[in-house]
Amino acid sequence: MHKTMAEETFSDLGRVEAIAKLYEGTPYKPFQSSWFETSGKSYIGSHARTFLEGIDFDLTYFPLKHLGYKCVTAVTGELYAEMSHPRTMDIRLGISSKLDFKHIKEVWEGIVAAAKEHGYGQVTLDLVPSPNGLAVSVSCVGETAHLMAKRRPAAKSMDLICISDNIGAAFMGFQVLEREKRAFEKSGDAVAQPKLDDYKNLIGAYLKPQINSRIISQLEETEIMPSYGYLVTRGLADAVRRLVRDSGLGAKIYVDKLPFAGKTFELGRELNIDPISAALNGGEDYRLLFTIPIGKHEKFRHDFQTFDIIGHLAKPEVGAVAVTPDGVELPLKAQGWKNE
Repeated sequence: MHKTMAEETFSDLGRVEAIAKLYEGTPYKPFQSSWFETSGKSYIGSHARTFLEGIDFDLTYFPLKHLGYKCVTAVTGELYAEMSHPRTMDIRLGISSKLDFKHIKEVWEGIVAAAKEHGYGQVTLDLVPSPNGLAVSVSCVGETAHLMAKRRPAAKSMDLICISDNIGAAFMGFQVLEREKRAFEKSGDAVAQPKLDDYKNLIGAYLKPQINSRIISQLEETEIMPSYGYLVTRGLADAVRRLVRDSGLGAKIYVDKLPFAGKTFELGRELNIDPISAALNGGEDYRLLFTIPIGKHEKFRHDFQTFDIIGHLAKPEVGAVAVTPDGVELPLKAQGWKNE
């Protein structure tokens, strides 16, 4: 009896045929080296990250297709922060014994969806066994034109600090998922349904973060060049502290200017979590933070309405601070790295 693709297993297919089948119906070709041609008038940069089951994601509630999409988005965002256009991507999936071809196909579908959205010309894939759960390794290469890199201005005090969307939502959505997981495990009811409907937007921010794939082209077209760019992954405070370190300047973030998704404060009251703390230190937002020359203020506001201006650079002695609505300046502290 002929098996459908969903029914086929790795033992049926083997590594080479499994990879070939995963590429079917995609715009990419398997078993090619990762390369692209340049005109000699550009810089090449790369970013890589490995996502590990049990540390970076929990398959209890993480849809596999969303996982593939999120992993690509996370690394691609680092290219955008450097004003790079995505070009090629290398994927390596470490597969545990509890997963089979149909599961990996779902992860791959999410990877391909994100790769197409962000304009990758080539995607390579390798499959390897993993004794400790699913692992997704993503390495991306981007290209920045020499001319655009040279146009990046020097950062100055009073330059604007801008962020691409709301922050803190992903951390809050993660808390909902963890709460429902604990409730499910405590109940012992195999058919119990989690209570997720009230906070779908916050959960979506965690499971499938979005980054505008046109952002670099839009900045180039409008000739608005950020002096610095960062992908906010470990909370806003971490990104701002990196900005202060790299620029040699201070930075003021105004708490009442921080953008929040709908129902963030409602959920905060329900879970006894401060949304401002979630924004500053929660993580998993995958938002772009840029510093823009103060002289581009009006043009930036007009052309980039999805961005929020949340603060400005300042004299070096200011350091990295959050300014409360009543004018109190509080030092921003990074949460540090946790090995859990």
